[in-house]
Amino acid sequence: MRQTQRHDAIIELIIELVRRQGYVSTEELVGHFAVSPQTIRRDLNDLVEQNKIHRHHGGAALPSSSVNTAYHDRKMMWSDEKARIALKVASQIPDGATLFIDIGTTPEAVAYALLQHKDLRVVTNNLNVATLLMGKEDCRLILAGGEVRTRDGGIMGEATLDFISQFRLDFGILGISGIDMDGSLLEFDYHEVRTKRAIIENSRCVMLVTDHSKFGRNAMVNLGNMDLIDYLFTDQLPPPSVMKIIEQHKVQLELC
Repeated sequence: MRQTQRHDAIIELIIELVRRQGYVSTEELVGHFAVSPQTIRRDLNDLVEQNKIHRHHGGAALPSSSVNTAYHDRKMMWSDEKARIALKVASQIPDGATLFIDIGTTPEAVAYALLQHKDLRVVTNNLNVATLLMGKEDCRLILAGGEVRTRDGGIMGEATLDFISQFRLDFGILGISGIDMDGSLLEFDYHEVRTKRAIIENSRCVMLVTDHSKFGRNAMVNLGNMDLIDYLFTDQLPPPSVMKIIEQHKVQLELC
């Protein structure tokens, strides 16, 4: 079994065992995959670096489902992969398009990749996106009202929902905190989920942009399933169970 396949299988096994017992030991993983303890420890260290698991003495568990990684850390993680995803998304958005750009570091990378486009009209609830695009003279930038989340510049609340609902735009560029192995799209903040749903409902084409570290990542609020999106842009092939859901809902998968 190749390392990437084993990583995906480890995540699925950890999810199954953590739901039953809250923890999985290194010995259980060694026995299941019939590899050496050293191999499993290397695998677990790789997955820790990807923020997919937390290491504990003698084993591993899933990261907290209630608190997201700090914004600065997320900004630095998988930056090359996010840049490739952003360039691919930008290549499919024509000049003159109208679009929502969501909260998150990957949507922000998309905004950066769109700086060479002409005559865009952008609605965003992301202060970082607004700061990036406001110097672009041929871009009509519309910033949603609402409460600013100081840790990452996200804007949300009832005023945000009302504002977004006034528009009907060509594209909705969405980020996500986690994708469960059953295809569920997961977030840490209920208010952010409501904002994402409003963007989805008011976009003609919904593009989900996420690096591979979000597959199998746990978060406590369920946005919905893959049938909500039209395109999934990511940098690696999703795990087999997620691929089944993607194919079932006829989501266009774009590997970057």
